[in-house]
Amino acid sequence: MTMPRIQLRGTLTVPADRIEAVAKALPLHIQLTRAEPGCLHFDVTEDPSNPGLFSVDELFVDQSAFDAHQLRAGQSDWASVTQGLPRDYTITEIST
Repeated sequence: MTMPRIQLRGTLTVPADRIEAVAKALPLHIQLTRAEPGCLHFDVTEDPSNPGLFSVDELFVDQSAFDAHQLRAGQSDWASVTQGLPRDYTITEIST
């Protein structure tokens, strides 16, 4: 039996006074995440019609890979830059 993939989708809301810092930290966060074992897809993009609203779309091979990502990201500069920002995420298991 194969393990389900883990998908996270949602939004990150960034106030105007923090957009510059988030935008500066984002490329490295994306690069490091995409290089993680088990990362199948990772995108964080700002909504062009709603500045400060970032769509987040992640897909990992299994729960273990997702958990490893959460651990790494939680200890990164990205975590510091985005600390306290509103996140509205849905995490689902996708059968393969």
